[in-house]
This record gives sequence, structure tokens and C-alpha cells, in this order.
Amino acid sequence: MPNTITPIARGLRERKKLKTKEAIQREAMRLFQEQGYEETTIDQIAEAAEISPSTFFNYFPTKEDVVLYDRYDPMIVSLIEAAPPGETLSQTIRRAIDELARVMEPDREMVLARARLGLLAPALRARFWEELQKAQTLLGGLIGARTGRAADDFEVRVLSMMFVTASFEAALEWVRRGGEGGMFDIVKEALEVSGVFERLDALGSSSSC
Repeated sequence: MPNTITPIARGLRERKKLKTKEAIQREAMRLFQEQGYEETTIDQIAEAAEISPSTFFNYFPTKEDVVLYDRYDPMIVSLIEAAPPGETLSQTIRRAIDELARVMEPDREMVLARARLGLLAPALRARFWEELQKAQTLLGGLIGARTGRAADDFEVRVLSMMFVTASFEAALEWVRRGGEGGMFDIVKEALEVSGVFERLDALGSSSSC
């Protein structure tokens, strides 16, 4: 049987699924803040989001994934991949960070609440480390594509982890400050302190020689 779903219909369906996923996350975060992460059950989240528990699992494998889900991850990948000709890697990343900060501003309180939960819930702390390792792998692929290096190149792996850990420490600092100021301003400061920007550009220059 031929596939009769048009691109427009497929796009509408995907947007509807995304809205449902974000609604589940909003309700879950509200319950986590009201009654605690450990005390909140999946059944309670499903009821608050007006879905069945089985539907919940269609969107999130576990309760932890509700906190870890970040709809902005694909955006920063797209921003880095869509760099204009002649732009250095550090310029690309600065531009991507600034754009992400602008788009994420309306969700500022949600982002802060998720970051706080990651510090307080033991199960989430373990998963956050797994997510950092995934981010390193993803970033390594992006850096490799821009510099002509292999994603598993030693320098690429080191720089990717430096980038990820500097960003993570910046996020922790933002939480410690109670969410005051811009998180991404602190991220850029951390990346400056670590020397990642200069090292990335040096890596790109050495690869083009």
C-alpha cells in the first residue's frame, strides 16, 4: 500500500507530537516542584497531562527522561552545521550560543528548574553524566566535520570534553547564583577561561595547512 501521508500532514503530525511531549514535561516539572521528584509518580504525571500512562511511555522511556529532554539540542546542531563560508569555528559556536540564548529565554524558569533537579536527585545526576558523554560524542562529530579531523581524533575528543565540562560548570554556576544573569553569558565566560575557543580555531587552522 503506497504511503499517502503528504509532507505537510507529516509535518503537522510531528508538531502535534512535539507539543504533547512538551506539555507532558511542563506538567511533570510542575509536580516535581510542588511535591518532589521522588514523590511524583508517572501515573500522576499522566493524569495531569490528561493522557494515559501507556501514552506517557510513548514519549518518555522513564521519569528521568522527562527532566533530561531538551528540545534545543537539535537546534544548536543545525546552527553549527549551517555556518556561513569563512566563519571560524569559534565564531560559529559563539553565534550558535547567542541564538540559543535568545530562543531559550521564554523557557528560562523551566531550564533553571531542570538544572536544579539534576543537582538534587541522585538518579538524575548519574543520567546527566551519561548525557554529557553523548554531548561529547555529538560535538566531536561536528568539530571533526568542520576541521577535517576524525571524530575520534585525540585532540578532537579532548576539546569536545573541555567544551562540555566547561559548559556544565557554567550551568552549575548559574544554578548556584539562583538563575541570576544569563546562563549562556556564563557559558561563554567558562569557554574563554578554558581556552576552548582559541584551541578550536588552532585545530581548524592546522587542519587546513
